[in-house]
Amino acid sequence: MPARSKSTEILSILKKTYPDAHCELDFSNPLELLVATILSAQCTDARVNIVTKALFKKYRSAEDYARAKTVDLEQDIRSTGFYKNKAKSIQGACRLIVEKFGGQVPKTLEELVTLPGVGRKTANVILGNAYGIPGITCDTHVIRLSERLGLSKLKDPVKLEFALQKIIPQKDWTIASHVIIWHGRRRCFARKPDCPRCPVLRLCAYPYKTQPS
Repeated sequence: MPARSKSTEILSILKKTYPDAHCELDFSNPLELLVATILSAQCTDARVNIVTKALFKKYRSAEDYARAKTVDLEQDIRSTGFYKNKAKSIQGACRLIVEKFGGQVPKTLEELVTLPGVGRKTANVILGNAYGIPGITCDTHVIRLSERLGLSKLKDPVKLEFALQKIIPQKDWTIASHVIIWHGRRRCFARKPDCPRCPVLRLCAYPYKTQPS
C-alpha cells in the first residue's frame, strides 16, 4: 500500500479510536506551553503538570522568568529532572522573548527555533496547540510508531518530520501527532506493545507484533 494511502487509513482509524486526543500538557497561553514543553524533556507530562500548577502562579510573564533568581527557578522545577539545563533554557528563551519579541511568544517556526532550548519539536508543539498552526511533533512515540507502522524508517526527528509532511495533509499535521502519541502511550508501548487490542493491527508492519488469540 502506498505510504500516503496507508497513513490516511491509519489516521482515520486512530482519530476514531482517540476522539479526544490532545496535548496532555496543561497550559492556558503560549508562554505556559513553551515552559511546559521545555520541562517535558526526559520527564512525564503528569509530573510536569504537577510542577507547573504552582509554577504558573508564581511566574506569569516572560519577564518574570527572565528576572527570576536562577537558583529559585531551579528549585521550582527540580523534580522534572535536568533542572539546571531547563532553567537555563527557560530563562534564555524568556529573555529573548522580552528583548526581541515584545514579551510575546513568536508565532513562526523560524522565530521560535531562535529561542534557547527550542528545537523544531517544541516549536511545532507551540504552533499546533497554542496558535492553531499545523505542525508535526516528532517525539519518541511518533518516531517509534512511524517505523512500526511502516510509514518511515527514519529515526532523525527533523528528517522524519519532513518525510511525514509528504504523506499527511497539512491540515492534519497537529491532530496526527496527537493520535499517534496517544496510541504510543496507550497501546503501542516501547516494550510489550498491546498488539491484540490495537485498532490498526492489520496495517502494522512491526515484525514482532502479537496477533489476537
